[in-house]
Amino acid sequence: MANRVDLDGREIKSMTICMIGAGGFIGSHLCEELMYKTSHSVIGIDVYNDKILHLLEPAEKKECAWSGRIQFHRLNIKHDSRLEGLIKISDLVINLAAICTPADYNTRPLDTIYSNFIDALPVVKYCVESGKRLIHFSTCEVYGKTIGSFLPKDHPLKKEAEFYVLNEDETPCIFGSIEKQRWSYACAKQLIERLIYAEGAENGLQFTIVRPFNWIGPRMDFIPGVDGEGVPRVLACFSNNLLRGEPLKLVDGGESQRTFIYIKDAIDAVMRMIENPDRSNGHIFNVGNPRNEVTVRQLAEMMTQVYHKVSGRKILDVPTIDVSSEEFYGEGYDDSDKRIPDMTLIFKQLGWDPKTSLFDLLESTLTYQHKTYAEAVNRNIAKSTAN
Repeated sequence: MANRVDLDGREIKSMTICMIGAGGFIGSHLCEELMYKTSHSVIGIDVYNDKILHLLEPAEKKECAWSGRIQFHRLNIKHDSRLEGLIKISDLVINLAAICTPADYNTRPLDTIYSNFIDALPVVKYCVESGKRLIHFSTCEVYGKTIGSFLPKDHPLKKEAEFYVLNEDETPCIFGSIEKQRWSYACAKQLIERLIYAEGAENGLQFTIVRPFNWIGPRMDFIPGVDGEGVPRVLACFSNNLLRGEPLKLVDGGESQRTFIYIKDAIDAVMRMIENPDRSNGHIFNVGNPRNEVTVRQLAEMMTQVYHKVSGRKILDVPTIDVSSEEFYGEGYDDSDKRIPDMTLIFKQLGWDPKTSLFDLLESTLTYQHKTYAEAVNRNIAKSTAN
């Protein structure tokens, strides 16, 4: 593989990366990028490896260019003594492990807090003790409720963008009341960010924190009843409805606004963090695409049109239905009405700017969803009908 250089023209040396959560949505795409385009090695840690089998099986059989550069360890970081040793033999640690589906924040608040804070503590501790660099994945949820969320609907400043643009260094993090357990995730993620930052200040930990804003693409989440149970995030929820020929459920009318970014663009940002430590260390980076901002209702309408294009299926006469947040998520749900990432810092430090339009990322994702799941969903529907 040809020598590659960083953003300052220096040769990039091969490194061993301990990736916690390698078998998930983001981890699988990051593993692909590392195997296909670099000479780095990956020590993958997760409880599942289904999404990276296409990398592991050829590597084990020595049938590919990345043989010997990726290995998988099936372990749960909650209670496995092997974690410390695997971190020690690595050059860089990337922590992707998390419970990160909104439906779980209400129904599993303790698991959510433990997963995102308590379970991350040993990872940070071992990085500090071993002098290893850490890239930790946080969330845009740490910003909580934007200032605009507190303004009445008819307030003249309600639509002012400045109240919704979120800056890594200046925007306050404001959460709902304690009884709104939906904020359990955001609070846990914010606290581990503060601990990492403190370890950097007091003990010299080299770190970068990533705040993703709705990364979308193939292999995201699961389809209930096919390869998972429960309620996934919005894109997979809508995909599930489309695959089953059901109306898409709009929580509280789908009025919330969000930005969406294609996973391939986001992975490019992470690669720049990995290979440019001098530009990344000590920084928190928003990673999103403010140009792809829509309401959830607009997202549903666009997905309906795109799925019709990729599948040829007829659009329902009533393509969406409104449901309350309490009905969909349960009691204790709360939300922010709009979040826009400030991209100034990541462009300044890493020269990164996302490219993929919302239509293109939805077309790629829904093409994958249809090819991967349509047959299995149809079988399940036929079975339930027969019974």
